[in-house]
Amino acid sequence: MTSAVTRAIAWSMAVTCALGLLIVAGSRTLAHFDAALVAYTFAVLFATFGLTYRYAMWLQRPPTGLYWRRGWQTFFRRGRQRRNVALGVQRVGLDLLANRFIFARGTARGLTHMLIMWGCLLAVAITFPLVFGWLYFRPVPGDLDLYEAMVFGVAAFTFPHDSLVAFLLFHGLVWSSFLVIAGVMLAMRRRMREQGPMAVQRLVEDFLPLILLFAVSLTGLMLTASYTWMKGYGYTFIAILHAVTVIGTFLWLPFGKFFHVFQRPAQLGVTFYKDAGREGEPAYCRRCGHAFSSRMHVEDLIEVQRQLGFTYEIPGSAVEHYQWICPRCRRASFVAAQASAWRGHRGGGPLADARPMRPMPVHVNGGLGQGPLGQEDAENFYP
Repeated sequence: MTSAVTRAIAWSMAVTCALGLLIVAGSRTLAHFDAALVAYTFAVLFATFGLTYRYAMWLQRPPTGLYWRRGWQTFFRRGRQRRNVALGVQRVGLDLLANRFIFARGTARGLTHMLIMWGCLLAVAITFPLVFGWLYFRPVPGDLDLYEAMVFGVAAFTFPHDSLVAFLLFHGLVWSSFLVIAGVMLAMRRRMREQGPMAVQRLVEDFLPLILLFAVSLTGLMLTASYTWMKGYGYTFIAILHAVTVIGTFLWLPFGKFFHVFQRPAQLGVTFYKDAGREGEPAYCRRCGHAFSSRMHVEDLIEVQRQLGFTYEIPGSAVEHYQWICPRCRRASFVAAQASAWRGHRGGGPLADARPMRPMPVHVNGGLGQGPLGQEDAENFYP
C-alpha cells in the first residue's frame, strides 16, 4: 500500500467518523434518530468514505495538487485578500449557483444543469437532516394546530399545520422531484438528438446517472401519490423500491460521473491562479520571442512534468526546455524538423537554432468566436 493510499484512507476514515459523531450528537444520542432510516444512513456514510478517498487521491496527483496549493496561495496573496473574497463570492454565485459557464454553452444546456442541480440540492437539504435526526417536526404541546420545527433538538420556529409554510415544507421533496425530472428529460433529449453527445456518450458515464436520478424522483412521487390519493395502496412496496434506488445511488456516487459535483468548487482556485498569471510576468517563447503564457504557469508545468517522470529538457540549447516554446512555434518546429530530415540534415535542429523575435504568423481569426467563453477561449486558441 503506497503512502498516498494510506493518507487517503486516513482522511476518509476521519471524515466518515466525524460525520458519524455529528449524527449521534445532532440527534441527541440517537434519541431522535429514526431506526427505519438506518440503511439510508449507512449508504451516506459509505458514500462519504468513498468520496473522501477519491478526493484525497485526486488532490495527491501532481497536477491537481499543484493547482490546489497555488489556488490558495494566490487567493491569500498579500494586499489582495479583500478583492479576492469579493471575487470569490461573485464567482460562487455566478459560476456555481447560477451556472454561468454552462449557460454560455447554450441556454437549453444551462437550464438542464440548473434544474438538476437545484433539484438535488433542495432534496439533500431536506433529506439529510431528516435522515440524520438533525431535523424533525412535532405538534406544539397544548396547541395541536401548530407544528414546531426542532433543529438539533432545539425548537427553531412554529407554523400552522394548514399554512402555506407547512405546505411548502412538507412537500419540498415533491418540488425537488419535479425539478430533477424536468432536467433529466432535457438531458435525455439532448443525448438522443444532438450528434456531438451521441458520438461520445457511454451508458455508465452518461445515461446511468440520469436513470438513477429519474428513478429516485419518480419513486418518491409515487410515495406521495400513494398516501395522498390512493389511501396508502402499495405504499410498502413503493417505499422499498424507493429505498433501493436511493441507496443504490449513494453506493454508486463515489465511482461515477457525480464526482464532478465535488470537484467543481476546487476549480475556483484555478480562476485565481489565472488572475495571478495575467498580472505577473509573462513567458516569452524562446524561438520567436513573443509572450504566450504566464511565467508562473510554464515553470509550474515544467515542475509537474518532472514529478510525473517526463523529461523535455533540451541540453546545450538556449531553449532549455520544450515548454518554453509557444504552441505556434512547436508546430513550425515539427514541420522544420521533417523538412530537415527530408533533406538529410543532421545538424542542430529547429529549436537549437533559435533566434530572437522571429516573425509570428498573424491569423484572421484570433480565437474570438471559436468557443462560447469569449476572452478565455481567445487566450487558449492557438491556430
